[in-house]
Amino acid sequence: MNITQPQTIATWHAAVANQDFGAVEGLIADDATFYSPAVHSPQIGKPLVVKYLRAAMSLLNNESFRYVDEWYGERSAVLEFELTLDGTYVNGIDLIRWNTDGKIVRFKVMVRPLKGLNTVLTLMGARLQAS
Repeated sequence: MNITQPQTIATWHAAVANQDFGAVEGLIADDATFYSPAVHSPQIGKPLVVKYLRAAMSLLNNESFRYVDEWYGERSAVLEFELTLDGTYVNGIDLIRWNTDGKIVRFKVMVRPLKGLNTVLTLMGARLQAS
């Protein structure tokens, strides 16, 4: 069965591949919510979501980063990724939901294994504090 990649996800992949933060910002709805593995409370509103996604992209999108699988719903997707960060293997998923306009309204990131999560938490915390 051949499933067509939704336009929102195609745009997301292009933005990530090109480190195009403007395209990422254009994908985010004004009322979006970001769920980070690094922060307990949800980050609500486009400015905060963009801030977290920008920090994550600048940290995680290194030469080893790649999406390895993805699944789609009607207005949702799960994108599995992996990378090496500071010599530590990181595997995770982006759970993305978008509205009828194709704008992302919810973005949740989960990371494993524990050593990878701890590495991401430390480096993301420093990156967010610096921004």
